[in-house]
Amino acid sequence: MVLPSSVHAQGARDGSLRALDKAWRAQPKDLDASLAYARAVFSTGVREGDLRWFGSAKAALAPWWLATDLPAEGLFLRGLVKQGFHDFEGGLQDINAAIAKEPARPEFWSWRFALHLLQADMTAARQDCEEMARLFGPQEAGVYRAILLYRTGQGQAAAEMLQTLVRAPEMQNASSQDWLGFHLGEALRVAGQPQRAIAVWDKQLKASPQSHLLRLSLAELLNQQGQFRQAKLIASTPEPSDALLMQALLASRGLQDGEQAKLAALVDARFQSQALRQESLIERPRLVYLIGYGKDPAAGLALSVDNWKLQKEPPDAVLFAQAALAANQPRTAEPVVSWAEKTAYTEPQLKLLIGQLKAHPRWTGGAK
Repeated sequence: MVLPSSVHAQGARDGSLRALDKAWRAQPKDLDASLAYARAVFSTGVREGDLRWFGSAKAALAPWWLATDLPAEGLFLRGLVKQGFHDFEGGLQDINAAIAKEPARPEFWSWRFALHLLQADMTAARQDCEEMARLFGPQEAGVYRAILLYRTGQGQAAAEMLQTLVRAPEMQNASSQDWLGFHLGEALRVAGQPQRAIAVWDKQLKASPQSHLLRLSLAELLNQQGQFRQAKLIASTPEPSDALLMQALLASRGLQDGEQAKLAALVDARFQSQALRQESLIERPRLVYLIGYGKDPAAGLALSVDNWKLQKEPPDAVLFAQAALAANQPRTAEPVVSWAEKTAYTEPQLKLLIGQLKAHPRWTGGAK
């Protein structure tokens, strides 16, 4: 991602982050200083959708990257950074080790649950819910049970659970409201109620305009619904992430507002810069550019095949299916169909795409 100033210069907006950066640089081999800095910059990367912060976290943990005697916090943060760079198995191993040392840390279990979902291990995710209920109580576990519901074809039931949880007195802090608001909108989207999902995300984004996850989710759904003007407004921030820039480009194409060529050039420049830096991760914005925008569906299909081996998330499934159809190779997306059948996951867009894959003449014939 190309921005006009360094990642640390931007982070300097936050005095606490600047102080942590200074402390780490003064003693880069002090574990406590390094862990505090790594946690702060990883969290910033998640919040802003900027992968470079993950690189900063990895640099802080470099002296202990192969260590086996880390405390639970160190194992957990190293696991987060590993999964941030798509080493999901390594990340899960570290998080499991952290849980073995300190099982009463809810965030450890939360990330383990997320990684099990990403790997489509629904049995393990369900076991995580049961353990969280035992350790932290039914309300804490209820959030994860609701997520598991909408990831296994029960979006309406999930939405009803989340609507109750979002009103709970214990869940009224800003971070809980953002998290619950995102999942409530996602459950409604999966259940085929896009306008209700848009309303939930729009309301929550007004309360937390810094949330990259809410902003991106809203922009994506607005574009999917053909509400291009609103999508472009939501996606157009002063320093958009790659993902937001892609949504602005899709909205501009839908609007035919004369900015499409300029935005496409910006997107292309960012990906070229990443190639020069030899960044090898398959990030979703690149897949959206190749497939959703239509820059090179054949290349997007090849990347989707590789990406699916690492992570099995609903947006990746949609892009994979779209690429297979565009390339006239429906059977290439057979892993997506098998995943949907195994997990029972469904949503309106993916359901339509799977129907198109199965109705394709080359699907019945078995040819790729």
